[in-house]
Amino acid sequence: MAIVIRCMAAIIAGMIVALVMVVAVEAFSAVVHPVPPDFKGTKEEMCLHVERYPPWILALVVPAWAGTAFAGTWISGWIGNRKCALGVGLFLIAAVVFNVSILPYPVWFKLANLLVVPTAVLLGSRLSTRRKETISSG
Repeated sequence: MAIVIRCMAAIIAGMIVALVMVVAVEAFSAVVHPVPPDFKGTKEEMCLHVERYPPWILALVVPAWAGTAFAGTWISGWIGNRKCALGVGLFLIAAVVFNVSILPYPVWFKLANLLVVPTAVLLGSRLSTRRKETISSG
């Protein structure tokens, strides 16, 4: 039972870290490329807003999303185990795939994220595992 609780806590912690980082990336985006004052949030308006993103902002978002995926999976793996980390990572990859498939980002941005986010998930899950301490006689 302790393993299940630890895994649930690990997944929740990883998702909280990822959520906080996504909010930070979105806040940055809102400051450097704000929506128009009359923005109502329709899909058409959102697509137009995304189409107008300056490339330099998107170039900063790629490593930010990768960092988000790395941090979320790393925390989850450190608290739980690699399976917990990969669970968080798969959810984050699915979110990225969904996001880039419904919004008109440039092709380079879509491809970059579909390469760096899974790579960050794999790195985060592998680097987060705790090493067992060996007892050496001295």
